[in-house]
Amino acid sequence: MNYDWLKEEKSPKLLVEAIKHIGVKEIIGSKHNPVILEWAGAVGLKSIYTNDEIPWCGLFIAYCAHSAGLQVVERPLWALNWAKYGNKVDEPMLGDILTFKRNGGGHVGIYVGEDKTHYHVLGGNQNNSVSVSRIAKSRLHQARRTAWKIAQPANVRKVFLEAKGTITTNEQ
Repeated sequence: MNYDWLKEEKSPKLLVEAIKHIGVKEIIGSKHNPVILEWAGAVGLKSIYTNDEIPWCGLFIAYCAHSAGLQVVERPLWALNWAKYGNKVDEPMLGDILTFKRNGGGHVGIYVGEDKTHYHVLGGNQNNSVSVSRIAKSRLHQARRTAWKIAQPANVRKVFLEAKGTITTNEQ
């Protein structure tokens, strides 16, 4: 599935920050991607987050939120803690944070669209990279929207996409 259209989106800031990092990959083994480690330093987690073998979906969202000047939740490495971000919404839309349950924990990413059965989610540590993956709607734990300081950006909307692209079932 081609998600190049995302590069034309000018807001929300969280989404714009995340798009900049599509393609960043973890290095499997004893070496670690310095970019991912820099994210940990930027959000004050350098002493806790020491290698990219540690699940980093929460770190990615924390870095994007921090870079966008937004709130970072307490203990952001725990994906399900992002269910405390902003305001709870029943219908996710472009730029919302989505938390998912999985065997052994959770996953967090950003809504970029949906098809009949899956959300299209931009996140870190999806197939060991920052990428867009499809995640079953049935796994959704919570959808959260930024608490806007002035007004919600006009382009925050539901996005309906074709049922194409990588499906993930147990993000690590």
